[in-house]
Amino acid sequence: MMSLLLPSLAIIAGFALLIWSADKFVLGASNTARSFSISPLIVGVVIVGLGTSAPEMLVSAIAAAQGKTGLSIGNALGSNITNIGLMLGLTALFYPLQIHSKLLKREMPLLLVIIMVSMFMLWDQHLSFIDGLILLSMMLAMLMFTVYESKTHGDDSLPQEMIDELPEEVSKAEALKWLIVGIVLLVASSRVLVWGAVEIAEYFAVSDLIIGLTIVAIGTSLPELAATITAARKQEFDLAVGNIIGSNIFNILGVMALPGLIHPDYFDKEVLTRDYPVMIALTLALMIFSIAWRRSKTGVLGRVEGALLLGGYIAYMLWLFKDMSV
Repeated sequence: MMSLLLPSLAIIAGFALLIWSADKFVLGASNTARSFSISPLIVGVVIVGLGTSAPEMLVSAIAAAQGKTGLSIGNALGSNITNIGLMLGLTALFYPLQIHSKLLKREMPLLLVIIMVSMFMLWDQHLSFIDGLILLSMMLAMLMFTVYESKTHGDDSLPQEMIDELPEEVSKAEALKWLIVGIVLLVASSRVLVWGAVEIAEYFAVSDLIIGLTIVAIGTSLPELAATITAARKQEFDLAVGNIIGSNIFNILGVMALPGLIHPDYFDKEVLTRDYPVMIALTLALMIFSIAWRRSKTGVLGRVEGALLLGGYIAYMLWLFKDMSV
């Protein structure tokens, strides 16, 4: 068991440092952007959105650079499944979420379309450089579309809630300091985390994919849990759900793009036969639960719906455990 001690400590320390450095990166990047008079809305949509997905992106990039494509893909898909099933399911159990935002109701079907397109691209069980380039191009287009949509829906509450959540203002020198510190520590903590995850995978003789779908996905999704619960406690329900939807879009288009760009490779067929179907099912369930199908009604993601999402996540974890045992 002593051989597991160091990798386990590396994972715990890596997660803790990853979350802290991602927060400092957002603080530095958002304030640096402000100093160049960039619109608060663009800062909220682009920089804060990228910041919350920074742990997933850095871990996937480091894993891909080390030839661990399964870990990279598992991190992206596992984070999406964890975000909806575990993070949003838990939040809804304690804070029933009322969905008002028209933007959010548009982004949910868009997320589903993005998932289906990416699944079609990967149907040959190969994440290629071209696949990565297409996904990254789609992410840039999605960012521009989101900013445009936010600007043209002045009566929607979500854009203002995003602006209100921007970090406190600091001086330019302070912003640059935290930007540099955040980037350096994000890279360092990601390397430590990936090393620990790979060591544990080898010890238990399980695939990198399984480790990415479970341990790594849960750890890198912790910033989303904190942001979602904080928004829900403030009764900023659209923002609470918006954090999850935005993160999931980033994960498919940004995080999944990195292994294709850095280390194109083949992957296990279970990605297409097990993990993608579960992600699609949870995304569909979220849409059905939270979008009001009658115009006069407000969509509500309540405790019953939260329990169902959480139950689906637990069932998926049991499925993974069964596959590990075979």
